[in-house]
Amino acid sequence: MAVEQLSPAPSRPAHPMSAPGYGKRTAPHQLPRTASDFDHLAHREAAIAYYIDRLPDGSNIGIKALSQEIAGYGQMAVATALRRLKAAGHLFHQVDTVVDADGRTLRVTRTYFSRTARPDAWWRSHLTDEETENHPEEVADTPGEPERRAYRALSRLSHRAPKLPLSDNECVELIPYAAEWFRRGASEERLMNSLAMILPAVVFSPFAFVQQKLVKKLPPPLPEPRQGRPILECRECGVPGEAAALPGGLCRPCRSQPYVPERKGLAADVVRGKAATLRRQLREVWPPREGMLGGHGGLAATS
Repeated sequence: MAVEQLSPAPSRPAHPMSAPGYGKRTAPHQLPRTASDFDHLAHREAAIAYYIDRLPDGSNIGIKALSQEIAGYGQMAVATALRRLKAAGHLFHQVDTVVDADGRTLRVTRTYFSRTARPDAWWRSHLTDEETENHPEEVADTPGEPERRAYRALSRLSHRAPKLPLSDNECVELIPYAAEWFRRGASEERLMNSLAMILPAVVFSPFAFVQQKLVKKLPPPLPEPRQGRPILECRECGVPGEAAALPGGLCRPCRSQPYVPERKGLAADVVRGKAATLRRQLREVWPPREGMLGGHGGLAATS
């Protein structure tokens, strides 16, 4: 018996990706994936969250793209689910202003996803740390901040490199050298790596060794500050604003004015007024007749 040769069915194309630098961004420090990560959500929100969680970074997780890829959910359903994921702490939007090559200022939305639900305070802290790492010139001029970071890094150096123990007085003396690193945009991790990597077998003078490294490996000055500052979005209405203006993730109108669903139809007092008017008009057009009020008055007149 001849066996018919069948060609394999075409595989479903991969989920669409966003332009480089956009799309899904996975939040760090998440708990290991389990089968009950989204059991606290409703069925629709959980299904969409499971789908997004398994997408690689850079995937297009906009409303239109998700509704086209997830069977059974239209754009309205996906939009509602994304708002609820945002309120539950799994999704976060950050609006940034950038300047393109032609000098035009554009608004760009960065979308972060976390399998582990995060409160608003965590998101704001994470984004602040990320912006400090990527664009440290925006916080380098805070009075006293470079010195505080310098002392903290120097006091923790011995935990990273036991060969470089520093006393409290030595940390204080080295603050001006380390603080200059932070003024030039270096992160604490970069400073630690520069000091702790490739150590000799024996360090006879940790203070002199660290001082020499701080001077020799000093990074170059910062370039001109970039234009625009990152802002966040109200999780209820989506209006952009700075983190200080959105406590709890909500703007002032959404915090002070409770949501009142729109009522369909007329108000009760208007309905009662219209009914009274109709009754009055009916009495004027068709006044009650004596023979129709009951009894035998009408019948007696015709007998």
